[in-house]
Amino acid sequence: MNQDEVILGVDTHLDVHVGAVINSTGKLLATKAVETTGGGYLELLNWARSHGELLRAGIEGTATYGSGLTRLLLDHGVEVFEVNRLDRAARRMRGKSDSTDAHSAACAVLAGRATAKPKEQSGAAYAMRAVSVARRSAVKAKTQAINQLRGILISAPQDVRDRLLHTNAEDCVNRCSRARCLGTAPLLQPLMATLRLLAKRWLALKAEIKVLDAELAELAELTSQHASRLRQKFGVGAQTAAVLACVAGDNPDRLKSEASLAALCGVSPLQASSGKTQRHRLNRGGDRSANNALWTITMVRMRSDPRTREYVARRTAQGLSTKEIQRCLKRYIVRELYPLILADLHGSHSPS
Repeated sequence: MNQDEVILGVDTHLDVHVGAVINSTGKLLATKAVETTGGGYLELLNWARSHGELLRAGIEGTATYGSGLTRLLLDHGVEVFEVNRLDRAARRMRGKSDSTDAHSAACAVLAGRATAKPKEQSGAAYAMRAVSVARRSAVKAKTQAINQLRGILISAPQDVRDRLLHTNAEDCVNRCSRARCLGTAPLLQPLMATLRLLAKRWLALKAEIKVLDAELAELAELTSQHASRLRQKFGVGAQTAAVLACVAGDNPDRLKSEASLAALCGVSPLQASSGKTQRHRLNRGGDRSANNALWTITMVRMRSDPRTREYVARRTAQGLSTKEIQRCLKRYIVRELYPLILADLHGSHSPS
């Protein structure tokens, strides 16, 4: 290791980043706080370089608060590593402050514990992520609105319930949005106002989702270009291909093996053995949107793919539960899709 090299560690926040610089032996040289602006990032870079040759940096939250600083350091030839927060036991022993967190980030790079490369915040996967996030939140809010509307109607006076409640969501919303008077009782006035507001919210979200669906039509074209191999597999649609490409990121070098992708998607098997029972259980960690995308592919294949249906029948006869079979299938799907995701992402970086 170069004796003149220094390592920068950064604890990131919304308004202020705190940096710490250590030398090749791990000695803390200095700490500094800067504002989260372009000028602040450049100031932090020049300050770190004033202590020696800066080649590596460890940053907490490279895809969130630290994304701007990460891009600047990469543009200036500094190798950046994603640093996870210390576990609770280490925090209790060392205490908690921005300076100590920044120092710990630098030490993690020096010790080789921080090896994950940050995701690039550009390219095809970034565009897919933006549209997918917006649509997912709109669908969730729309579901909440109709659930609240029906919940209020179920407990409403019987005449109001008979008049407005309907099994079809859109019919129920249309009835509530057109309602003008529910009766003369004082308590019925706020009830009517609430029902109309929820109905209008549902209709507005429906219109928003329609706009986003138009964007998803372009997304389908985008995934056809940048995830063509992935889209050819049975059960993989535009939405699931976009989610998996987003999770993998624009720089596929972050994924060292199919096991790393499985862990990232929360489908790596976890030991749940005890005594004479030898089994694995579902992994409830990882990226849940990617896990849901794999679940969607699994359900499509369990319904329509003859090979998958044969596998399900065989494993059911062996005594496995449906959740255990789904876990196995999701892991097999990751094994199948991993090389295709890498090939597609490498292809998206190739010059056209």
